Amino acid sequence: MSIHYTITAEEPAIAEIALDQPATLNALAEADVAELRRAVRQATDDAEARRIGALVLRGEGRGFCSGRDISGVDPATDDAEHYLGELITPLLRELSDVPVPTFAAVHGVCLGVGLGLVLACDVAYVAEDARFGSPFARLGAALDSGGHHLFVTRLGAQRAMDLILTGDFLSGSEAVAAGMFARALPSSSLLEVTRENARRVAQGAPLAARAARGLVREVRDERLGLWETIAQENAVQGELCNTADYREGFAAFQEKRPPIFEGK
Repeated sequence: MSIHYTITAEEPAIAEIALDQPATLNALAEADVAELRRAVRQATDDAEARRIGALVLRGEGRGFCSGRDISGVDPATDDAEHYLGELITPLLRELSDVPVPTFAAVHGVCLGVGLGLVLACDVAYVAEDARFGSPFARLGAALDSGGHHLFVTRLGAQRAMDLILTGDFLSGSEAVAAGMFARALPSSSLLEVTRENARRVAQGAPLAARAARGLVREVRDERLGLWETIAQENAVQGELCNTADYREGFAAFQEKRPPIFEGK
């Protein structure tokens, strides 16, 4: 696979990672995973150096990512646990840990590892006619890369089992209506809207964005209750009010001008 990593010229810049193997619907073999991890690490380096303010992940061709590339896999000698546990899970963790807001622009099919990549991003915008599901039972395989968590927590156990057992697909519009992803958009405008929103976020207050991301993940992963969440919000607000960005945001509002945030 060819993984393209680019940075826009504007300030603050946006990084973009494009999966570019249209013939296989951007399926990932082991070598592709290594290449993608290098691109994600480059994005992390650029974010830490404040060269970028957001990251967009997308796929070329007719689909976002059809999952693992099994075209050359011998099932008699396959070590799926190694592929998933030693290659994919570290990739998903590294993508999740990129220290700027991350956006996935998803069109066409998104299966298996592709779903994991979307889950690892902060925000997913999907084409109305994108396709999500679990066709793995016909291979004698299981849904992986966090797919069970996605389906059960956002669709409920009954609908999750229905999709997993039947192998049926949800459209992008259906998935967003069910609460799986952020927005469903016409495929013709998907990438344009994703890029524009990434630009808007990159121009915002980076410390506030990082704080919001941390709070959302705590609520999600630690199952915080209402009063625990409010306590965490209070603490985060107290930390932010001691920053230069907080003072700049208030000053800009009071002076009726756009704020200039520096992440300090």
